Amino acid sequence: MFDRLVAYLDSIRARDPAPRSRWEILLYPGVLALGMHKIAHWLFEAKLFFLARLVNHISRWMTAIDIHPGAKIGKNFFIDHGFTVIGETAEIGDNVTIYQCVTLGGTNPTSGQGGKRHPTLRDNVIIGSGAQVIGPITVGERARVGANAVVTDDVPEGATMIGLKARSTLVPAETWLREFIPYGTPCDEPCEPVPSERVQVLEAEIQLLRDEMAQLRKSLPAPDDGGEKTRKTGARS
Repeated sequence: MFDRLVAYLDSIRARDPAPRSRWEILLYPGVLALGMHKIAHWLFEAKLFFLARLVNHISRWMTAIDIHPGAKIGKNFFIDHGFTVIGETAEIGDNVTIYQCVTLGGTNPTSGQGGKRHPTLRDNVIIGSGAQVIGPITVGERARVGANAVVTDDVPEGATMIGLKARSTLVPAETWLREFIPYGTPCDEPCEPVPSERVQVLEAEIQLLRDEMAQLRKSLPAPDDGGEKTRKTGARS
């Protein structure tokens, strides 16, 4: 059991450069919420639903993470920061990373009967902060969902999905063949230039526009003020 705990803490440390030791990781709300979920899930499987819910609510009060006792979670699951909601029939594979403010939500069945209504995340999935993954859909192995995406359809294995603002559609970007990128946000190859380089590019473009404006001013004819002089002469006479 101790070896499994150490392996779990090391798996988080490999994905998060912030902690200086395993002891720090033990204070993470996601780690505490997952530990209490294991107790709640054991009670749920034993059909002690009230006790399972009680543990769930205590965990939610302590960590701001709401994991339904019925959710099935694999090995090395990492919730970074928290404020996450995971529904009853959600299924999560191994080595999944979820960032803050993510919802694995369900849909209301038309029959009114319970059933599979929450998403399934395969192994090695990354869900970016603020993403909403809704319904009995499947996010394929090694797939990534970008920050603030709204996902209502299956995500192919190894794909990166970018959410469109205020819409429930997604754009498949590319197959994930790169190393882990924090926050699960898509990034083109090569990634965006560093801010100093962007400033230099913008300054060069502004200077080019200024030069073009100066050339245009030189090419324009001088304004004709003959009529104004005539009006002034007539007024004096």
